[in-house]
Amino acid sequence: MRLLAIETSELVGSVAALDGGNVLAEHDLPRDQGSAQSLAPALKGLLHEVGWRPDQLELVAVTIGPGSFTGLRVGVTTAKVLAYSARAEVLGIDTLEAVAAGCPPEIDYLAVAMDAQRGQVVAGTFRRDPEGWLAASGPWQLADLEPWLAALPPGIALAGPVLSRACQALPDGVRLLGPEHWSPKASSVGRVAARRYAAGERNDLWTLVPRYYRRSAAEERWEKKYGHVPDTV
Repeated sequence: MRLLAIETSELVGSVAALDGGNVLAEHDLPRDQGSAQSLAPALKGLLHEVGWRPDQLELVAVTIGPGSFTGLRVGVTTAKVLAYSARAEVLGIDTLEAVAAGCPPEIDYLAVAMDAQRGQVVAGTFRRDPEGWLAASGPWQLADLEPWLAALPPGIALAGPVLSRACQALPDGVRLLGPEHWSPKASSVGRVAARRYAAGERNDLWTLVPRYYRRSAAEERWEKKYGHVPDTV
């Protein structure tokens, strides 16, 4: 199965090409450009590298959140346009699950957190399932960073992009994973998507949208001023 994976939830995104669950190529997007400028050229180069035409794609996978408002919109929109033009399927992947999928196989209990600004994190916990995948233990939670860290139970490992900005003393028994496991990667997005696709999961091209942990600052300002948020914001 020819699968293209897109990850744009963080400052530096990435793209990957996979044959089923096997990664053929993966590249980070340029750090000196926004994803809106760099994503399309990166995908074009990736397709050329692996020798695929766009109409040969079978699945386009993309992170849908949590993450950067702009980055997620760029990634999801690009994935949908590409899938539509290639007549491929599209599948949205939770960003926290993508981080979990990139963690070492010996980790059985994991907490993943992303920076939600204002001293908060959006976080989730994962446990290793019988098939060997780290599966979410419940929905995301939006929490204050320090109390959330203090409440982590012994025996849990910790990963996630927030650690690049706020790495402080952890409770006894909490294992901090190395920086190479903090950020989501397109290859992990692709591996999760390949597994779900094989299990029959699909997303509707027309209804797939990013999932945000809160409204954007522009929406909050508008609602405060006018009492509602129009669909166009």
